[in-house]
This record gives sequence, structure tokens and C-alpha cells, in this order.
Amino acid sequence: MERQKIRHVKAWGRNKSYIAEFTQIRPLTNVFFHFLLFIFAASCIIPVLLIISISVSDENFIQLHGYSLIPKQVSLKAYTFIFMKGSEILNSLFNSVLVTAAGTALSIFLTTTMGYVLSRYEYRLHKFYSWLMFLPMVFGGGMVASYFINTQFLHFHNTLWILFVPGAMGTFNCIICRTFFRSNVPDAIVDSAKMDGASQFTIFFRLIMPVSLPLIATIGLFASFGLWNDWFTPFLYIGRQDLYTLQALLYKYLRDIQKLTENLSVSGVSALEMALKLPKEGARMAIVVLVVVPITCVYPFFQRYFITGLTIGAVKE
Repeated sequence: MERQKIRHVKAWGRNKSYIAEFTQIRPLTNVFFHFLLFIFAASCIIPVLLIISISVSDENFIQLHGYSLIPKQVSLKAYTFIFMKGSEILNSLFNSVLVTAAGTALSIFLTTTMGYVLSRYEYRLHKFYSWLMFLPMVFGGGMVASYFINTQFLHFHNTLWILFVPGAMGTFNCIICRTFFRSNVPDAIVDSAKMDGASQFTIFFRLIMPVSLPLIATIGLFASFGLWNDWFTPFLYIGRQDLYTLQALLYKYLRDIQKLTENLSVSGVSALEMALKLPKEGARMAIVVLVVVPITCVYPFFQRYFITGLTIGAVKE
């Protein structure tokens, strides 16, 4: 018995050394990969730092010397210009938070329930619905057809419903959910719950969802990023400024600045002086900072679940 243990230990040691021989990285290769990753990280971080620097730089200095990674003359006129209308900013921020929260919750509910249904092969129509969901990924009705349906049939014009209801369930997210449930939820758990008399809703909410936190984080981040950064839908469907989201309102400010600077020749003296004092470049970058920073701060709290859910559900069946 002792000899067998010794043989197993020796065999394990030989296999470990054999594997280590082919998996170890040479020092020069390791340095090269670290340098390559540093370049990739710098290419992502430096533009963000440049945007922040421009947003707090003096407009006259930008006009004379161009962009600089380190601001030589600090000025907060861009942020002061944006926050001059505080009530509009707060109202649009409330709309953005409301739309993002409601749309994310609705997207998680619809995609996970649909993905669970498609993951049950005993369901007779799972192939039919799989093809029904796959076709919109390849063929689309276009913007005109979507606008006509959303305004004439659903009557979503000038309502917040248009911002999160039509795109609440994405096909790609449903595929991720289906694959996750098939890979991580054993059929024995579902069958045993059925034998105990549990309904499908009980199985889903009390057995499936508690073990699906990585999936929920993945779908939630996909949905929240898309809803938070959406500025085109409010401009297309919403005409009331009190229903604008933060992105739409800031984009409106940006357009107002551009229109004012483009029409200097037909403007009066007071308008000309005001336009010359406007922080045009700084305001553009300040808008980017105000839009990107809040949603970026949320990502680190869900990063662990996000990476796990994305890698598990990335292989489509």
C-alpha cells in the first residue's frame, strides 16, 4: 500500500514537472507581454485623462496652445455653464436613473425567463421560439417601421416608456441566459422540485435565480450601459424637454453651443460677446465626463460577477 502511494506521488510529481515545462513563460516573453498590456492600458487611460484635462482647462489657452494632458490654466467655466440650469439637470438626471433602473429590471426579468424557457428541451416549442428570436438578429424592419409602430400602434410618443420597453429583451442576452441555465442548472434539481409539487415560477425564482448572480450581473450591466448612454431615442421620440434624459439634455446643450457659434455673423453684439466667452471645447469634454463617469463607477462593484457570467454564457449551443 505504501509503495503504491509512493508510485502515485512520483507519477504526480513527474506529470507536474512535465506540465510546468510546457506552461512556463520565459522571462523575455513575460516582459514583452507586460509591456504589451501596458501599452493597451495606456491607450485606454490616456484619452480619458485628456478629456478630463480639457474639461477643466481655460478656453483661451486651448485656442492658443491646443490640447494638453496636464492643464496649464485650470478653469471650471465648462461645468459652471452646464450647471447654470440646475433644475433641468436634476430633472433629466432623475429621468435617466428612473429609465435605467426600470429598464434594467425589466430586461433582467424578460431575458432570464425567456432564456430559462428555451433551456428546457422538454418544452415542445423551444426550437420554434429559438428561431423566432434568431431571425431579428439577422433581419430588421428598419427605423421607419419601428417609428411607425412605436408611435401609431403603441402610442409611446412623448413618454418614458419608449426609452426602455421596446428594447427590453435582447436576443443575444437571451442566448447567454439559455446557455448559462443549460450549463449550470442540473436537470435533477428541476425534476426533484417538480416531484415535490413546485410550479415553474417557484422553481425559477427560488431555485434558479439564487444561483444565477453572475448571469444577472452580466445582463444588468449590458442593459444599464445601453440605457444610460442612449441619447438618440429621446431625440427621436420625445419632444418635451421635461422628459429628456441626462444624455439628451447635455447633447441639446452641445447643439445649442454649436448653433450659436455657427451663426455669429447674424447675431447681435451681445450674442457675439457671449459666444466668444462660451467654453466650447471644455463644455464638450465636460459633457462626456458627466455622462461617462457615473456609469463607470458602477462597473467595479459588479466586475467579478460580470466576468464569470460572460465567460460561462459566451459559448452558444
